[in-house]
Amino acid sequence: MRNISDLIEHYLKQILQTSSEGTVEIQRSELADKFSCVPSQINYVISTRFTLEKGYYVESKRGGGGYIRIQRVDLPSLEAVQRHVSHTVGAEIDQTSAEGLIYQLEEADFLSEREARLIRAAITREALSIGLPLRDQIRAKLLKAMLVTLLTK
Repeated sequence: MRNISDLIEHYLKQILQTSSEGTVEIQRSELADKFSCVPSQINYVISTRFTLEKGYYVESKRGGGGYIRIQRVDLPSLEAVQRHVSHTVGAEIDQTSAEGLIYQLEEADFLSEREARLIRAAITREALSIGLPLRDQIRAKLLKAMLVTLLTK
C-alpha cells in the first residue's frame, strides 16, 4: 500500500494530465481535508515532488484566498533537451540535482524507466564512494556521457 505522500502526488499528477493547460490550482486546506492530513503534508509533497528539476513550476499565494498552482514544464525538442542537459550538469552535479534531471527526462519520455534506473544506480553516493568534490565531478562526467549517448539520434 502506498503512503499518503504517494497518494497526494498521484492525485495531483492525474489532475495535471487531464488539464488542457497542464496546470492545476488547488487550495492547500481543501486538499488536506480530502486526504485527511495536515496542510504541512501537502507542503511537503509539493516541495519535494514538484520541483523545477523534476519539470514543475510551483507558484503559491498564502492567505484567505490563497492557492497553490502547479504547472508542468515540458521539454520541447531533442536539441533543446541536449542543451538543457549540458547546461544543468556542468562540471559537477550533486546527487539530488542529477536525480531530478533523470526524473524530468523520464517523465518527458526521453529516457525509458530501465535507462533511468541504470543511470541512477551508476551515479549514487554508494557507487561513487569517494570524497567531495571529486564525487560530484565524476558524477557529472558519467551523467553527461550516458545522457549524450542515449539522447543522440
